[in-house]
Amino acid sequence: MFEEVYDVIVVGGGHAGAEAAAAAANMGSKTLLATMNLQTIGQMSCNPAMGGIAKGQIVREIDALGGYSGIITDKSAIQFKMLNKSKGPAMWSPRAQNDRMRFAEEWRLALESTPNVDFYQEMISGLLIEGNTVKGVRTSLGIDIKGKSVVLTNGTFLNGLIHIGNKQFGGGRAGEKAATGITEQLTDLGFESGRMKTGTPPRVDGRSLDYSKMIVQPGDVHPEKFSYLDTPILSQQRDCFMTHTSEMVHDVLRTGFDRSPMFNGRIKSIGPRYCPSIEDKINRFADKSSHQLFVEPEGWDTVEVYVNGFSTSLPEDIQFKALRSVVGFEKVKFFRPGYAIEYDYFPPTQLKHTLETKLLNNLYFAGQINGTTGYEEAASQGLMAGINAHLKINDRDSFILKRDEAYIGVLIDDLITKGTEEPYRMFTSRAEYRTLLRQDNADLRLTPMSHAIGLATDERLRRMEEKRKKSDAFIKFFKQTSVSPESINPILEEVDSALVKQSDKMFKVFSRPKVTMDHMMQLEAVSNFVNENNLGQEEMEQAEIQVKYAGYIQKEKSNADKLHRLENVKIPDNFDYSILKSLSFEAREKLQSIRPITISQASRISGVSPSDISVLLVYMGR
Repeated sequence: MFEEVYDVIVVGGGHAGAEAAAAAANMGSKTLLATMNLQTIGQMSCNPAMGGIAKGQIVREIDALGGYSGIITDKSAIQFKMLNKSKGPAMWSPRAQNDRMRFAEEWRLALESTPNVDFYQEMISGLLIEGNTVKGVRTSLGIDIKGKSVVLTNGTFLNGLIHIGNKQFGGGRAGEKAATGITEQLTDLGFESGRMKTGTPPRVDGRSLDYSKMIVQPGDVHPEKFSYLDTPILSQQRDCFMTHTSEMVHDVLRTGFDRSPMFNGRIKSIGPRYCPSIEDKINRFADKSSHQLFVEPEGWDTVEVYVNGFSTSLPEDIQFKALRSVVGFEKVKFFRPGYAIEYDYFPPTQLKHTLETKLLNNLYFAGQINGTTGYEEAASQGLMAGINAHLKINDRDSFILKRDEAYIGVLIDDLITKGTEEPYRMFTSRAEYRTLLRQDNADLRLTPMSHAIGLATDERLRRMEEKRKKSDAFIKFFKQTSVSPESINPILEEVDSALVKQSDKMFKVFSRPKVTMDHMMQLEAVSNFVNENNLGQEEMEQAEIQVKYAGYIQKEKSNADKLHRLENVKIPDNFDYSILKSLSFEAREKLQSIRPITISQASRISGVSPSDISVLLVYMGR
C-alpha cells in the first residue's frame, strides 16, 4: 500500500497536525497525514473559538508565516472581537467565534487542495526506528509506512482516559477511542512521560434556553479579521450571551463532590490552572457567590450551544440539575455532559528548539504531547515542526524564532528551557518584548523570514512590503510636516491637551496620549495624504502605533539587542558541566539535563542563577 518513502509523516489531524502537514507540503515535502478519523481533521474539541489574549497574536503569526489557521478562522467565523482595546496596542488581541462544523470542513478542504499531502485513516501504534533515527511508523493493522521524518501530534489521545463522575472509560475525545502503543515504545527507549488533565463543559440545546434573561455579548461594530490575505470580513454576526452561577448552583454542585474524580483521587494529574473546572472554581474561590458563564453558539445554523465557564467532570445528573438552576437555563436540554480527560505527555525539555527530540533524530513533537493547552499553541508548534522537519531532511539550516521575534518563539523557548508540569497556556505577560510582538505587525516581523525559507508566498511578501512602504511614508510625512497653532489648537482644546504657541511637527503633536488618528484626520493635509496615497486601515493603524509608542519600541529593541549578545555565546555540544565546581548543584543538574545551546538559553532555565551564568561566562572567556 505504501511503496514510496514519505519525506514527512504527520501523526494526528488536530490543529498541530494540520498545520504541520500543510507547512511541510507547501515547502515541497511529500507528506502523509495519518489520523484515526479523517472526519475530525481540524476538530474544535473544546470551545468554538480562535484567538484571545496572546492567542490571537499567535494566530496572526501563524498566518504571517504562511500557515492556514488565520484563513480557516476567517472563512468560518460567526463573530469577531478585538479584546483589550482600552489598553495599549501590545495588549490588543483578536478573537473569533467560529462555526465548529465549517471550521473542520474548511481545514479538510484546504488540506485536500494542498499538493503533496496524502491521507490515511488508521491508528498509528508505533515508530520504525533504526539506530537512533526514526524511519517511519507502524499502524495498528501492522502496516509499515516509511518516512524520512515523523511529527507526532497526538493531542489528548495517548492512553486517553475520560472521567464523568465515578465512571471512566478509555477515549481520546467524546465518542473516539484512545491511541495506544506509542507512549510505551518511547518510554522503553528512554523518554520521560507524564500525565495531564483537561476538561470540557456540557453542550446544550439552544432552543431550550431563555436568552431574554441573559446579557447579550455582540461582536465588534466594525469587525476585523485574522489573515493578512483577502479573506472575508463579517458583514453579519451571531451574538453570544452571558449569565452567572449562584449560591444555589454551587450548593447543587457540592452535592456531587463525593463522586467528583477530581476530589476523590481518581484523577491524579494536573489540569490547566487558567481554565479550571466549575467544581474547582467554587472550591478554590469559596468566597465568590457567582461565576460568569458565556453562552456561545456552535455555528450559524446549528442549535448546539457551548457553555463556556462550566467545564466539569461531575456526575451527569449533578451537571444537569446544577445547570437548570442557572438563570436562562431553567428548561435546558443536554446534547452531552461535560467530562475530564487524562492523557500522556512528554516533558518538552526533551526537545531541541526545532521541536526535534534529543533522543531520536528526525522525530518531532507538537501540541498537547508537549504539555501545552489551546488550539493556537498547538497549531503554532505544528507549523514549526513541519517547517523544521522539511528543512532537516533537506540538509538546510533550522528555523528558530527568538523571544523578541514572535510569541511562538517565547512559547517554544519556555517549553524547552523551563519545561512544564501543568498545561502551558500563552499570556502576554510571558513575553518580555510584547511591545514588539503586537498582533498588528506579525506580517512585518515574520513574513520576510518565512518567504526566505520557501513557505510564505510571493503574494504575502508583496502585500507586506506594500504595507511597510505606505506606513513608513505616512510616518515620514508626520515627521517632516509642520502644523500651525490655528489648525491644531482647536483639536488640542477638544481633548483637553496643552495648546501650542508656534508651529510644530505633526509627529510631536500626534505623540500626545489623547490625540488619535481620527483627530489628525481633521487636518486637511493629513486627509489629503491618506487619500492621495490610498492608505488603508492597516497602514494608518501601523503608523499611529509607531508614532505613539516610538520610545517604548526603541527601548525594547535595545533590551533585545543586549539579549542577542548572550545568544551569540555558544556552549559546546558535549560540554561537561561537572568540571565547573563553582556552579550550584541544581544548576549543574539542570544544565546537564536540558543542555542549552547558548548562554542566553541557559540564563532562562529555572534554577540557574545569575552567579551561575557568570561562572559560565568566565569559563567561556567572556
